Amino acid sequence: MPLITDPNVLVGLSTSDDAAVYRISDDVAVALTVDFFTPVVDDAYEFGRIAVTNALSDIYAMGARPVLALNLVAYPSRTRPLDTLAEILRGGADQATAAGVSIVGGHSIDDPEPKYGLCVLGIANPASIVTNSGASIGDRLILTKPIGTGIITTAIKHDTAPARVAQSAIRVMTTLNGPASEAALKTGINACTDVTGFGLLGHLHEMTSASGVGAIIRMRDVPLIDGVRQLLDLDEAPGGTYTNRDHLNEEDAVTWSEGVSEEDQLALCDAQTSGGLLISVSADKSEPLRRALIDAGALCASEIGEIIDDKSGKIQVTP
Repeated sequence: MPLITDPNVLVGLSTSDDAAVYRISDDVAVALTVDFFTPVVDDAYEFGRIAVTNALSDIYAMGARPVLALNLVAYPSRTRPLDTLAEILRGGADQATAAGVSIVGGHSIDDPEPKYGLCVLGIANPASIVTNSGASIGDRLILTKPIGTGIITTAIKHDTAPARVAQSAIRVMTTLNGPASEAALKTGINACTDVTGFGLLGHLHEMTSASGVGAIIRMRDVPLIDGVRQLLDLDEAPGGTYTNRDHLNEEDAVTWSEGVSEEDQLALCDAQTSGGLLISVSADKSEPLRRALIDAGALCASEIGEIIDDKSGKIQVTP
């Protein structure tokens, strides 16, 4: 990709952030992102809701407010019923409406495998934009959703996920990150990212690398969706989860302490769909932020580690 020279591009490619940000004026900036994927659950309506929740999350992670979106649709219209596509789009539209976002059009193609998502536009004051590159030594790391959706959705495909576990994962994946983002902005935070396909540690490594710091993660404090460990015992981790861990190990990006099991490693690297926000906040604001997140309806507000002095961006994982 060519270097970006436009001074109004406030966030571009250099830090692997969640969305691009462009300054319109001293008071207005727009955030732009795109995300779509294949079905992760069997229910077409819920898949639509999940895909929209996931796409909006990138905007929330930047501290912006999503306002407009375009549908991105790939669907095998000659071999599958259009009623199924209608349900996907209905789920997406309902979730967008719940978030206060208008879907104003989009584009579709005929494709053997269904795919759905959004291109999303958000707005913010340039001074309020939050990136993944502002983490500071001594910050606490707060997570707003439990992890394990990649493992559970793989088990759903294999018909090994208990119904209650599948429903728990759907609840996690359809919980909007908007209220958590607003609570974080009001409290004042240093950095933020959302946890999606690269897993918790993959997205944390993007944050530490962009910020020139390291991190410690305490496995005992990381919330998992109920049932995830049992599914790991059944070898239900998806290929993307193993790829995430292999990449981090190849990059020498993580130190695994003795006592961190194989299952722990896979959970921390699990390829999430529509995960929570991972927030870096100064130590004195950690408890106020956690209270604000719970009051805002976040699924959790877990302090899972801290930022340390390590310019290499390395992550240490302890039991």
